[in-house]
Amino acid sequence: MKHMLPLETPVQEFLNRTLGEDGLKVFPLAGDASNRRYYRVVREHNSWVLMRWDPFEPDNYPFLSVLRHFKNAGARVPEVIGMDPGVGVVLLEDLGDLTLERRFWESRSQDDSLVFYRMAIDQMIRIHHHATALKGPCTAFQIKFDTEKLLWEMNYGKDNLINGVLKHQPPASRAAELQKAFTDICLRLDQEPKKIAHRDYHSRNLMIKLDEMIVIDFQDARLGPVQYDLVSLLRDSYTNLDERMCGILIDDYLGKSKEFLPKDFSKEHFLRIYELQSVQRCFKACGSFASFYHQRQDRRYLKYLMPTLKRVFKALNSFPEYKIMADVLIDSGALEKNYDSL
Repeated sequence: MKHMLPLETPVQEFLNRTLGEDGLKVFPLAGDASNRRYYRVVREHNSWVLMRWDPFEPDNYPFLSVLRHFKNAGARVPEVIGMDPGVGVVLLEDLGDLTLERRFWESRSQDDSLVFYRMAIDQMIRIHHHATALKGPCTAFQIKFDTEKLLWEMNYGKDNLINGVLKHQPPASRAAELQKAFTDICLRLDQEPKKIAHRDYHSRNLMIKLDEMIVIDFQDARLGPVQYDLVSLLRDSYTNLDERMCGILIDDYLGKSKEFLPKDFSKEHFLRIYELQSVQRCFKACGSFASFYHQRQDRRYLKYLMPTLKRVFKALNSFPEYKIMADVLIDSGALEKNYDSL
């Protein structure tokens, strides 16, 4: 049961100015892993979502900058009803509570969720190709997945999972060898063509409202390989799409991307980078899940560690040159640990 709660005076005054004073009820919503807070604002049969953060500068605020750019590129994002930058609040269209994750698990079979995943691919196309081609100011053009950022993510996985939760410290020589493998993986990914990537394009950040797929949590968008978002969606820790479905959706993505692909496009190379990106992106996800427990004793994400680690290990089978990473996962006990018992 969600309970109504009082808001700070400046926030309440903003709501009164924007929506009127009469009959408003405010309920907290479960937030994401950031410091943002969310509330559902209700009046009779109408509702909105209030996002509360720190004060911001509207022209350079990543959330609004990316939202505007994605909308101009034809992607479906939440409508902005109002804002007060000085207070740090944005009032948004209420998208409801139906995520792609929930739709996936409620489907009788994976095939039943295919139509929704195709809709998610449609939105990804608009982000990768249309938003990248669209000129105009957007914070997504100012940051990118370069070697340094990709490497930071891999080390985040090592620090929080291998060294942190598992308390495993490889000998110096093996640690150096592991770091060399990490760096080589990230260098290879950095060499790929870059488009605007959402950065967290998974089933909890895709909302279904009536017959539309709506993209949220896009404020960290940046330039990067398109495979980053594909791995986020198809090898999502919160679902378990089988390889047949993943193949269908990769073909869907490539078919819809046809006019944007280079003349020398190689599907074989594309899929190899997809596997390499799976190593990097899924290991980063393991780092995030581990960090919630390691840094603040939040156990909610521990259950996602083992299936995600298995994806990392399986993808590593395609890259014998990075055997050191598979060896460290085995030596640390990462693939045998009962994370639920922590």
